[in-house]
Amino acid sequence: MTAAQRVTFREVFGVAEFRALWTGELLSIFGDQLARVALSVLVFNSTRSATLTGLTYALTFAPSLLGGIFLTGFADRFPRRTVMLTVDLMRGALILLVAIPGLPFWVLCVLVGCVSLLNPPFKAAQLALLPQVLTGDRFVVGMAIRSMTVQSAQLAGFAGGGLLLITLEPHFALVIDTVTFLASAAFLRFGLKARAAATSADKRKSFFSTIGSGGKLVFANSGLRTLVMFTWLMGFLPVYEGIAAPYVAASGGGTTAIGLLLAADPLGSVIGAFIYSKWVPAHVRPRLIGPLSGLTAVPLMLCLLQPGPIVSIVLFVISGGLGTVCLMQATASLTLAVPDENRAQAMGLSNTGLTTFMGISPLIGGVLADQVTAQTTVGIFGVAGLALTIPLALLWQRSLTNQPERWVDSEAARAEQA
Repeated sequence: MTAAQRVTFREVFGVAEFRALWTGELLSIFGDQLARVALSVLVFNSTRSATLTGLTYALTFAPSLLGGIFLTGFADRFPRRTVMLTVDLMRGALILLVAIPGLPFWVLCVLVGCVSLLNPPFKAAQLALLPQVLTGDRFVVGMAIRSMTVQSAQLAGFAGGGLLLITLEPHFALVIDTVTFLASAAFLRFGLKARAAATSADKRKSFFSTIGSGGKLVFANSGLRTLVMFTWLMGFLPVYEGIAAPYVAASGGGTTAIGLLLAADPLGSVIGAFIYSKWVPAHVRPRLIGPLSGLTAVPLMLCLLQPGPIVSIVLFVISGGLGTVCLMQATASLTLAVPDENRAQAMGLSNTGLTTFMGISPLIGGVLADQVTAQTTVGIFGVAGLALTIPLALLWQRSLTNQPERWVDSEAARAEQA
């Protein structure tokens, strides 16, 4: 397949089911980010406590770990469209309850935690369904589109949330989030075909026996295990986002530089995903996971030289772009290599670990930054990232050599040779 013959964004958007998935996800992400801003304002206005405000924000992420362990198996046991629809409706109802004025703080925490708990089964069902909607090279291009638009939606949600709350009362902003969940459910219901569950009823194990089966499947195989480790590493490396304020203060920047630093990773992600999906051949992509992981760490290592804010932002754009491409390809290879009947649990494990490491990273980074400079902290993460990449890259190369056909989409590879 020549460059001109490769799958285009227009071709992927020509798949009606992908448009439904993409639109629904975009609406949900925008609404979630808007809700996080609204919750922060709501809790701080009512409690005047920075600690309680931070706790509420953490609850929009933390319970996802439990959801990833206990709930992602539902996306293999039941039709995936049904799982996503049910989760969207439940999240919409919970957020609508959060929007009720005068709720006790503990009730608000429980409701917000339940919303976070439901996120992993939705994400697992979505990622498991995507290869059925997009076949061949369309899958990786679709992943690139998701990566670019998810980052854009997150930025728009945070920025739009700040602007909307200038004129809107926080409770009303939460109602808007409910509307986005309902709209997402409508797109999924009418835009996706009905499919049977991945696991047939006669082969379905009990609920408790399936808990952890995704982990057993992934960690029993060296190639799958390595791909998951690469995914988690990409959640660990962007520590600079979690320590943006002290980093900018240490590097001599002002308030504006904090916003630019936080925008660096999403900007790099959009650029990297576009270039990768547009010009890198499908048969080459799995081989690049190891080198991309190492290259992601290199710009962070340069922070040991104590760069100023402008140079730092450039470094983070580069690192963010390379990291996103590595994450995207590791996720794509993992998705294609796992049997459909276990795919949702495997993807749930991968995504839950990614989210967990994204939370652990700034915690460790904050402790380190109190002992050394923030730039040095980021540099240490870069050195650690490169050190961890080397054994992972060797293991991955062995998997590619032993089972080369397992990690490449056969339809895409044949199309390139046509």
